[in-house]
Amino acid sequence: MLGVRNYTKEYIDGCRSRVDLDLSTYKKLVAAARNQPESVKAIEAFEATFFNNMVLLLDHFFVHRLRVVEGKDGNPLNEVRLLCDSMMNNKNIMRADKTIKFDPAKSVLKYKVGDEIKLNQADFLLIYKAFFAELESKFL
Repeated sequence: MLGVRNYTKEYIDGCRSRVDLDLSTYKKLVAAARNQPESVKAIEAFEATFFNNMVLLLDHFFVHRLRVVEGKDGNPLNEVRLLCDSMMNNKNIMRADKTIKFDPAKSVLKYKVGDEIKLNQADFLLIYKAFFAELESKFL
């Protein structure tokens, strides 16, 4: 597939709906597990795996986005790209990319090079909202 300069509103909304459905399902699972004391630890262990994978899903929906449109200034699209590269190719340890001007202090999740990537629900909601806001401002 060729690089994508623009996404339709329908496509973006469809991707957002898919993420919202997965979030809703997760919340239902957690609510049910809270009534089962033996399940609480399992859910806590599952949380980071689930939300790390949700970041991979965000990126995959828009994997063909053009970097020239995305920019290289450390924006939330770049942050998701860095998170995914680090999870896939560096065993969930944040690493730098010399092509992106990434400043952890200005980032959404504040991960520094060398930090273990271990998202929770609150982290994911922050990056999810920032990712879609940036995506819509540049690709819609």
